[in-house]
Amino acid sequence: MTGFVSFVGSGPGDPELLTLKAVDRLKRADAVLFDDLSAGPILAHVRTGADLVGVGKRAGRLSPKQDHVSRLLVDYARENQRVVRLKSGDGGTFGRLEEELTALSAASIPYEIIPGVPSACAAAAAAGIPLTRRLNARRVQFVTGHDFTGALPDDLNLPTLADANATTVVFMGKRTFPKLVDMLVGHGMAPDTPALLAENVSLPDQTIHRDTVTGLAAKLAQDVGDKPALILYGSLADI
Repeated sequence: MTGFVSFVGSGPGDPELLTLKAVDRLKRADAVLFDDLSAGPILAHVRTGADLVGVGKRAGRLSPKQDHVSRLLVDYARENQRVVRLKSGDGGTFGRLEEELTALSAASIPYEIIPGVPSACAAAAAAGIPLTRRLNARRVQFVTGHDFTGALPDDLNLPTLADANATTVVFMGKRTFPKLVDMLVGHGMAPDTPALLAENVSLPDQTIHRDTVTGLAAKLAQDVGDKPALILYGSLADI
């Protein structure tokens, strides 16, 4: 017999932002493979006796290889287990979801995807701003701040990312943001474009730092810290 895998988005970290369906799958799981940002009080919903396996990836830290995580999912499911793969935010947004789906499909293991509150939406809510505005912020764009080597991707669409009529959210970009800003200013972005840095979004020690893109870049060039964060820039960031 073959088990079943539920890919569950845990949201940004606050357990009150879990969906009802996410809580249901956690309560019924035989095994939960969780990211670092999905740990803590969120795991209190897991039933006693279920296997808890930490498989989180964090920049600068020793982390499980992706093929090892995919193999664990397959192995648990082949033991007729109900498996939850708990991913922070929404698993389909820079969450390496596709690699794990591919592994399950190759092994003919059924699965479902349960979306979570995207961390970008939670960061905007924490800052007290919307992500869109009629007339001058009609588009939202998400971009990763690093590629698989940890460097700034070399194929970014810089004119699009420098567009003042968009709200841009940079994931995993604290280390590379100074370089990105230099490139964006070179493509026409105003140096005083509003920006904010949201760290530990939705958690008790959450911080929101408001600045300009160049001011934030200078700050991060001196110290990136070790907290997970999102960077948001555009006209709405100064509300």
